Amino acid sequence: MNPIAVNAFPKRARAVFFTVTWAWLVSGCAVQRPTSIPVVYDFGPGALQELPITRMAKLPPLEISMPQTSVALNTTAVLYRLGYADAQQLKPYALARWSMPPAQLIGQRLRSQLALHRPVLSRGDLTPAGAPRGVALMPAALPPLAATSSPVPANTPTIASASRPEPLHHLRLELEEFSQLFDAPDASSGVLRLRATLSQRGAGGEALLAQRSFIARQSAPSADASGGVRALTAATDQVVKDIEAWLAQVERAD
Repeated sequence: MNPIAVNAFPKRARAVFFTVTWAWLVSGCAVQRPTSIPVVYDFGPGALQELPITRMAKLPPLEISMPQTSVALNTTAVLYRLGYADAQQLKPYALARWSMPPAQLIGQRLRSQLALHRPVLSRGDLTPAGAPRGVALMPAALPPLAATSSPVPANTPTIASASRPEPLHHLRLELEEFSQLFDAPDASSGVLRLRATLSQRGAGGEALLAQRSFIARQSAPSADASGGVRALTAATDQVVKDIEAWLAQVERAD
């Protein structure tokens, strides 16, 4: 056999091997590249049809501030804890994101629910006098009457100032926990904890009415980011309903 032909065969084989390997690596990277793009989650589209105005109950306006939270939770990352290993460490999923920080998502969800039954305002929606923007105010006092020979009877009723603001309830939220907690590698739940403070703002300042902590824990349907998002969404809906019931109880007693 020709020795040159014998030596050339391994070279051709190696060349074919490297060519096939390189093509496989390139095609593999091309197929896997889309998985490196984070999946963006929120709480869903919400109401898909406009609700009739007749569903609005006769409840007073409520002012809601932007929910506050810690630096660790002020992120769009979907966070989890390994309770069976180190529950004190918050970890982010590499390929999962919220569409906005969870505190803002929770605030939107709460406002949407409460707005079904009452006007919901943001800080700054009212003028300093307490009336909604665009509403003309009456003078703070009536002009003095011209002097007459007939004195005004002592029991004449007085007219209250139309510009005096009505007391306004103000709700503040502080998000303390919002993560997927793993009790085992294949078992987890979404945990939400926040503190709500209800106060009343009036001409004399702001007074505390009530304060309460809310905790919700919902099982995750799967031990991954998608399951955690669904569990945290369910926990949020539970807390929103609890806050609505708590507000009704406090305002009835007020």
